[in-house]
Amino acid sequence: MLFKDQKTSFTAFLFFITLLGILLTEAYIFMIISKRELFFQLVLLVLVFLFYSFDRENPGFYGHQLAFFSTYVFAAAAIGYWLMPRFLYKRKYWQFFAFVLLVVAIVILLEELLLEQIFFAGTKRAKSFPGVFFSLLGVLPVITILSGFKFGWDALQKQEQIEALKSTVQESELQFLRSQINPHFLFNNLNNLYSYALEGSSKTPEIILELSGLLRYMLYECKEKYVPLQKEIEQLNNFIKLSKLQIEDRGIVYFDAQNVKKGYKIAPLILIVFIENAFKHSQAGQSENIKIDVKLHMKNNTLHFSCENNHRPTTSLDSLDAGIGLKNVQKRLQLLYPDRHHLEIKEDSNRYKVDLSVELSKIHRS
Repeated sequence: MLFKDQKTSFTAFLFFITLLGILLTEAYIFMIISKRELFFQLVLLVLVFLFYSFDRENPGFYGHQLAFFSTYVFAAAAIGYWLMPRFLYKRKYWQFFAFVLLVVAIVILLEELLLEQIFFAGTKRAKSFPGVFFSLLGVLPVITILSGFKFGWDALQKQEQIEALKSTVQESELQFLRSQINPHFLFNNLNNLYSYALEGSSKTPEIILELSGLLRYMLYECKEKYVPLQKEIEQLNNFIKLSKLQIEDRGIVYFDAQNVKKGYKIAPLILIVFIENAFKHSQAGQSENIKIDVKLHMKNNTLHFSCENNHRPTTSLDSLDAGIGLKNVQKRLQLLYPDRHHLEIKEDSNRYKVDLSVELSKIHRS
């Protein structure tokens, strides 16, 4: 480019200084962002520039298009990487919009006082100002698109962080709920063991053996989020054997889990709480004719569990219903099987029944 006078040369010098500042600013931004965002921004810039520079009557790329577009990129970068984090995301809306107006005004001034004088010197376009409205129509669309995509990117990243935080909180809550099960279970069974020990019952060693097996399963084999369904049913059977020792010949306990498919997994220590609750209900104020009926079967991938027991009216039932075990399992079901389970508890004067259906997932073999 040849310059006819000193004034034009000085204007060109200012243009190159401004362009250098824009490029350095963009380079700095690209250094502080992730590779994913860098790739996203580069693709976005190329696409937007292609649409911006498209002219059916004069096809091709021109220097003034790149120069004008660079100022828009600079403005969008200032808004997206400086104004948004400092003002918009901190809910300082008035400061944000004030600075946005300032940035847009700077872009318009750069166009009219600098770029127009360089690329269109001596023409009517360089000597006249089209007005604020027409200038905004030329500047705002590209800046809005670029800064809007930056806002969308930040929103997606924030959503990913929220989902990760939710997952962490949920896992922590599940760990806390599971940590409550062992002390709760141990407390109840140690009381029973203490009673047998005081009586000098010959069944005390058998109780200790069954209890140690269940505790070993709870402490060492239930660390995973899900366990094989067959393994969980095996422990349910062991728990029922242990609990039947408490009622001896005072009643009947029926357990049927024959129609259950293999290859599925379930969250551990959920069903056992309902069975434990059934034994507590049956023995509350009742010394004979205890009846407990536990059934499990599967239809497709849904496990159907029912636990029914009889009981006599007692004022202690309210405290049993509000026990830590029942609240615990209801909370765990909500966390682990949202919209994938149905729990129904029915109670009348002498009967208590739990019906639970849970959609299970198959075990994936690696």
